[in-house]
Amino acid sequence: MDIDRPANMSFFDFVGGVQLLQWEDTRTAMPVILIGICLSGAVGNLLVLLIFIRDFRSGKGSEVKALLASLASTDLVILLLCAPVRAVTYYKQTWTLGSFVCRTTDWFQHSCVVAKTLILAVTTRAKHTLVPRAAAGPLYSPTWIHGALAFIWIVSMMFPIPQMLFASLVPHGSDKICVSAMPVCASDFMSLFYKIYPAVTYVAPVIFTLAYYTKTLYTAVNHAPSPHNQSKVILVLLCLSGALGLMLLPEWGTFTWIRLGYNKPPVGLMMFAQALLYACSSLSPVILMTMYDDVRQGLIAIWFIATCRSKKRVPCKKCPKTEGNGAEVGANAVANAVSQGTEKTFPDVEHFWTGRRNTHVEDEHDPVPWEREEKML
Repeated sequence: MDIDRPANMSFFDFVGGVQLLQWEDTRTAMPVILIGICLSGAVGNLLVLLIFIRDFRSGKGSEVKALLASLASTDLVILLLCAPVRAVTYYKQTWTLGSFVCRTTDWFQHSCVVAKTLILAVTTRAKHTLVPRAAAGPLYSPTWIHGALAFIWIVSMMFPIPQMLFASLVPHGSDKICVSAMPVCASDFMSLFYKIYPAVTYVAPVIFTLAYYTKTLYTAVNHAPSPHNQSKVILVLLCLSGALGLMLLPEWGTFTWIRLGYNKPPVGLMMFAQALLYACSSLSPVILMTMYDDVRQGLIAIWFIATCRSKKRVPCKKCPKTEGNGAEVGANAVANAVSQGTEKTFPDVEHFWTGRRNTHVEDEHDPVPWEREEKML
């Protein structure tokens, strides 16, 4: 990486991935790593979305599930739209995606990352219980969730606007590179902004979410009447918040480091931070599938549905069970025959009853009648 900051710029950084790398191994390794993370994470988030959609259709939805579905959708967008841009940049080592993508790629990625953090913070207000379909009123109305999500996305898109304003294409020899260059005249205001921005959108929400769920989990385990059931969802959300806070720390750290005018961090640290950002979006569905009972059961149900549909064309004939003694087998046969038709009788039985009906004693002076018994005095 060979680039010098112009004299009239307070900072000068790459946008959309580190460019002008001189390591040939990185040109192949980083795209492969990012593509692998994208594919695995996209499959996991799609399965989580399908499970939540299935739960809502069957009347098993909740406010937390609605917010977690929004979180999975955000992760899916990051993996499908943001990570491929970095993979192409690392492979090409210059910018080849045009001016519009250059200006919007970091702004869009930061909007999604901020939205993820704020969505997890909003889950602290959501109810973990099921929402009945026929329920009405403020307790079960999803209006506040729609309003909260709309507010989150508006705030998330407004905060990273400087990422879009300062991004531009710069010629570099016969190629072009995409950089973010802030002029010196805006350095004082932007220096204050880049101190407030990470604190409001990352540090404060993560600390609040972790503290809230830690306290709630402690209360549920020690004072709740059924701690095992009440602490499951809280533990899942605590793990999600902790994983997001730890895995986004290098990205936010390098971002603030560069914007505050300090020396540039090592290139390896910047690449590691970007890989962790996408790995965080791939780890969230893994946490949900392994720790959240409803998601795990939904995954098992989807697996059974998929396997049954694949075997529909193969006829399957089940043999009747012959376990047990002969009387049970005969009873089962008689029961099956009776269930097939009530008019049908077995020949032997019909002959037996016919014989019994037609029995007539011809000799009334028989000393020992067979059909009638008379009391002997």
